[in-house]
Amino acid sequence: MWINGVAQTTLPAGDRSVQFGDGCFTTARVIHGEIQFLAKHIRRMQQAASVLRITGVDWGALEHEMRQAAGQRSEAVVKAILTRGKGGRGYSAAGCSEPTRIVSVSDYPVQYSLWRQQGVKLTLSPVALSQNPLLAGIKHLNRLEQVMIRMDLDQTDANEALVVNTSGCLVECCAANLFWRKGNQVFTPDLSQSGVDGIMRQHLLRVLEATTWALHIVSEPPEILSDADEILICNALMPVLPVSQVDRRHYSSRDLYDFLHQSC
Repeated sequence: MWINGVAQTTLPAGDRSVQFGDGCFTTARVIHGEIQFLAKHIRRMQQAASVLRITGVDWGALEHEMRQAAGQRSEAVVKAILTRGKGGRGYSAAGCSEPTRIVSVSDYPVQYSLWRQQGVKLTLSPVALSQNPLLAGIKHLNRLEQVMIRMDLDQTDANEALVVNTSGCLVECCAANLFWRKGNQVFTPDLSQSGVDGIMRQHLLRVLEATTWALHIVSEPPEILSDADEILICNALMPVLPVSQVDRRHYSSRDLYDFLHQSC
């Protein structure tokens, strides 16, 4: 792990990420020492920093540190965290002029290869996401809802959780975005009120917009999946996985998955 370019694992207790979850992050896949979609990861961090009004970031240094972390790893995961740094009194950000960069590298999750073959099983989470259009879409450091979703998921035999917002509409999974298909119609949840607009979701939207698939961004309850022909989930690491089961309902079609995974 590197903090502001220095190999270390100690972060000051006064850092605002510790005090308030004041920051953002991204998680990227490494293949043969290269970070996939690196420019898009940097851009998403810049967008999040803009929303959070974090200034003074050395973006060149962050990109260099991410590349350095990827190094000669054949397959790995690089995580980059940006915090507002130290300073301020209470919630005030006055005096915070030196953001903190944290970069780490870890092994690539081995289960994804198996899940590509077998498909993943989803279950509906009892935890609903709050609706907050100010922070919707960005990957900020306040992930307590996801922690609680994961705690419930760990008590089941499912691989991932379907998550709704407090209005009862589908948003995403615990750590992935969601797509489903009915005939030639492809659907993905509206993320204007809650959820994370992931790198892979953005990529798949661009791919689909250039095809004959009819794409729809919708606000629908989880019952809408009962007559779907196909469901898939995605994130920057997976990058796309077919869904084989949602609670007791099974899905076998992979038409959309076969088409999209080629673009990843």
